[in-house]
Amino acid sequence: MDLVAGKLMSEAVPLFLAPMAGVTDLAYRLLATECGADYTLTEFTAASGLSRKEAKSWLKMESHPMESTFIPQIFGGDKEEMVTTVEMLQDRADIIDINFGCPAPKVCKNNAGAALLRDPDKVVNLVRSCIDASNVPVTVKMRLGTGGIPNTALEITKRLESEGVMRVCVHGRTLKQRYSGEADWKSIREIVESVSIPVIANGDVVDSESAQMCLQSTGASGLMIGRAAIGRPMIFYDIKKNMGWIDNDPPWSVDNPVIARRWCWQRYLELCSEVYPSGGSKNSKRHAISFTKGLPGASAMRVDLHRAKNHEDLGEMVTSYLEQLVDKLAH
Repeated sequence: MDLVAGKLMSEAVPLFLAPMAGVTDLAYRLLATECGADYTLTEFTAASGLSRKEAKSWLKMESHPMESTFIPQIFGGDKEEMVTTVEMLQDRADIIDINFGCPAPKVCKNNAGAALLRDPDKVVNLVRSCIDASNVPVTVKMRLGTGGIPNTALEITKRLESEGVMRVCVHGRTLKQRYSGEADWKSIREIVESVSIPVIANGDVVDSESAQMCLQSTGASGLMIGRAAIGRPMIFYDIKKNMGWIDNDPPWSVDNPVIARRWCWQRYLELCSEVYPSGGSKNSKRHAISFTKGLPGASAMRVDLHRAKNHEDLGEMVTSYLEQLVDKLAH
């Protein structure tokens, strides 16, 4: 990797928006795609709810013709529930992703998510059953291991390659770490060099410089970005531009973070009106907070959000706040 004409240079790889509860709703996935994400995943959703046809769970599985590649992510430890869910999703999904990376206690206590990494045999058997039931490709997202025993991700990835998994994404932390400490990119490289299927690196990619370092350290076939993309979907454009992978101007026209956030927020509202019958997402308030985080006067503005009576009020309050910031920049 080199620095050419002020740009970080490396071979272009796909960028993924990580599946995140309360974040990666349909409108936000479409927004991230417009900002440069190559692939996006739904909020991770329990197979227990989907297999029982619970309406709340299926709301997370919404897609739209504008979504070119629909990738639902599911989790669970019960093989029958997982297979049933795969069978229910396969006619609408382009790819089905299985989560073995979630560290949330409420998920792990039910022997799902990252907790399953303590039992490679169960992971492999579960994924094998899902592959056998599916007529679309199956991918897997995992952590390095549980942290209480030697890491199992390398063994599991090798075995999943033999089972026919299309690709794996590895978060360079253990279950025990959750989101503390640093991502272990060296361990991801060991996995990359041990298999032929694509391995996507996840963890601590927060800007163009860290993207370059992650690719250099891991040799991964792509990067998945999670927390750094919350309220900042423009990170995908920024990485591609600064890495020299694209040379087009951004949708927001001006290289200014406040103007970029204003454009992204307004576009998110437009997408909500296009894809949701109610005109708003269940995650709108969370996104409103994320889009304004760290900006001048944002704390006071967020207090005012509690007065919003509906999606329209919420949208107008945040839009007005961002417009005022942009006006201040112009004077």
